[in-house]
Amino acid sequence: RDIPELLALAEERIAQSESCLRRQRDLIETLSRSGHDTTDADALQLAFKQTQAQFIVSRDRLREELEQIATR
Repeated sequence: RDIPELLALAEERIAQSESCLRRQRDLIETLSRSGHDTTDADALQLAFKQTQAQFIVSRDRLREELEQIATR
């Protein structure tokens, strides 16, 4: 795959992870309001955040590579 294609895929994954994080935040709020334990949901949210951070690092690296190619 070429860099623009990989960059588009990274952007898509970031958008998907943002959606997962929103749903997870909503779930945690609902659980908390209902008096339920949120330990597992909190752990999953942390995993989502870590995965999203990896996607962002990859996206930023791809942007840098694309910019370097464009300035050659």
